[in-house]
Amino acid sequence: MEFSRYNSSHSSAPSAPELPPDSYDHQQHQYQGYYGNPSPSPARPSSSYGQSGGFPAGTQADVVRAFQMVDRDRSGFIDERELQQALSSGYQRFNLRTIKLLMFLFKNPYDSLRIGPGEFAALWSCLGHWRAIFERFDRDRSGRIDSMELRDALYSLGYAVPPSVFQVIVSKYDNGSGKAELDFDSFVECGMIVKGLTDKFKEKDKGYTGSTTLSYDSFMCMVIPFLVSYD
Repeated sequence: MEFSRYNSSHSSAPSAPELPPDSYDHQQHQYQGYYGNPSPSPARPSSSYGQSGGFPAGTQADVVRAFQMVDRDRSGFIDERELQQALSSGYQRFNLRTIKLLMFLFKNPYDSLRIGPGEFAALWSCLGHWRAIFERFDRDRSGRIDSMELRDALYSLGYAVPPSVFQVIVSKYDNGSGKAELDFDSFVECGMIVKGLTDKFKEKDKGYTGSTTLSYDSFMCMVIPFLVSYD
């Protein structure tokens, strides 16, 4: 099974791509190979949870506070419902489907159903990157981006999604009127899936050519977690 496309530099999932420069112009943008801009690595959790909160050094106080407010049993871990509540204090109320996707992408290696301070800090930082990208392309400041703005946002990050695939993405967010508009919640879901699958594909495309051959098993193992882990 052969795939081609997308774009070429190393990145560390599940962090967000870097924000494109202010001078970005869709018509003049030069893509960097197939996989887009490099991404910052997620912060690594510290070993303690107490006075420092178990957060990486330099974590902002509001991030620590958001976590501790929902960690009522002081276990140092929060579940999906608590994460949904914590994020609503700093961003907006995310759909539980998006929360489950974030839990899957930022999962704690020791507890698949909860995340700790390190994962939460990395997730919060990641959402900050996606928020900046969203606001860059929400040109009419409506709090939503349409299909053209979504296309420009993905292209600016180096994700040259083929038109046929892009139409499938857009149809997922069609509001019933034949017009797709994504709020920040939907934009995060869409962007994280595109980035996550691209990163998985890059693992198989050792030469960063935008093309590789996959067995059926490899293909299913790559895609299925994004379909079932948060549905």
